[in-house]
Amino acid sequence: MSNLTLSYLQIDLAWEDSQANRQAIEEQILALDSSDIVVLPEMFLTGFTMSPETCAEPVDGDNIQWLIDLASRSGKALAGSLSVSVAGEYRNRFLFITPDGRVAKYDKRHLFTMGDEPNHYTAGSERLIIRYKGWRIMPLICYDLRFPVWSRNCNEYDLLICVANWPAARRLAWRSLLQARAIENLAYVIGVNRIGFDGNGLDYAGDSQVISYDGELLIDTEPCLATVESVSLNLDSLKDFRSRFPAAADRDHFSIDGMTRRSVEF
Repeated sequence: MSNLTLSYLQIDLAWEDSQANRQAIEEQILALDSSDIVVLPEMFLTGFTMSPETCAEPVDGDNIQWLIDLASRSGKALAGSLSVSVAGEYRNRFLFITPDGRVAKYDKRHLFTMGDEPNHYTAGSERLIIRYKGWRIMPLICYDLRFPVWSRNCNEYDLLICVANWPAARRLAWRSLLQARAIENLAYVIGVNRIGFDGNGLDYAGDSQVISYDGELLIDTEPCLATVESVSLNLDSLKDFRSRFPAAADRDHFSIDGMTRRSVEF
C-alpha cells in the first residue's frame, strides 16, 4: 500500500512500574482511531532502568503476551522496546507486533556507556528490516541514532523508527540527528521520546518528530507535553523523490564487521 498511517505516544513513564504503564498505554491505544502502527518510547514499561534483574521481562512473559493481545484487540501493529531476559542475558529489545500476533525483534546495537548500559545489557549484532504493508522499516533504539554507519541505507528501507529515552540536556543532538538520518538516507524518520523525570532524576523533553525524506518536519511535537500524534506517509512520494534525486547511487561501498542482516516480512 502507498499510504501508511503511524501514531505515537509521547508520554511520561512510571519508574519501574509495568502495571501502571500498561494501564496508561492501553487506554490511549484503544482510544485511537484507525492507524497501521503505534510507536512507543524506549523501555516503555519501566523507563531506562539499569535493574534488569528485577525488571526484565521473559520473552514469553505476561507483558509480552499483553502486547500481543493489545495489538489484536486494537487492530494495530505495536512498536517499542522493553528490557527482556534471554538465556541468562538481558537485552534492550525492540519489538514489532502485528495484529495477528507475529513478532519481529531487534536488540539495541549501541549500548549507552555513560549510563552504564553495557554493564547490565548485552548488545545486539543484527540489523533488522521489517516488511509490513508494502513498506520496509528499520528500527533503532536511542543511542543507535548517533552512529550513522549502522543506519546507512543501501536501498534497504523506506522508514526509520527510533524509540528513545533521550534526556533533555541533549535535545539539540536528538533533533539534529533525526533530521540528518532522514536527509542522508532518503527515508522517512520517526523519533519517539518520553517526557518527565525518571528514577535517576533525569529530565526528558520528548521532542518527538516525524521527518520527511527531504528533511522537512512533518510533525514537531511540543516539548514536555503528553500527547498522541498521527501522520500519514506516502510511499509513492518517496519513490518519486528518490528517482528525481538519486544521491544514493553515489554512496561509498563498505561493510560492517560482525554485523548480520535479517529481513522479516509480514
